[in-house]
Amino acid sequence: MARIIDHGVEIELSLTKREKFASLHGNLIASKSDLISRNIVENPWRSGLLKGVRSPGTGIPFYLLLGTMRYKDGKDFTIIYRNKPVEVFEFRGGPYKRWIISKEK
Repeated sequence: MARIIDHGVEIELSLTKREKFASLHGNLIASKSDLISRNIVENPWRSGLLKGVRSPGTGIPFYLLLGTMRYKDGKDFTIIYRNKPVEVFEFRGGPYKRWIISKEK
């Protein structure tokens, strides 16, 4: 399962080998100064949180979503498993507007 690692001025989203393969992406790094908010969402599938089209990545509706979600105003990076709650990191700058990452129950 993906982990968040705090490097002081940066945070890193560290992915497992399986997640890297399925999402077609490597680890992500963002500046802490760009972090706007960090929230928990209990049901990402039905909350209206997800938007856009998955490209690239892997998806099985209501079961698995790994990769980039692209939409008109930007893109999000998602690692979502089943009905697990997700942690949403929102950024003001950088390549992704949000990281949406499943948390252990």
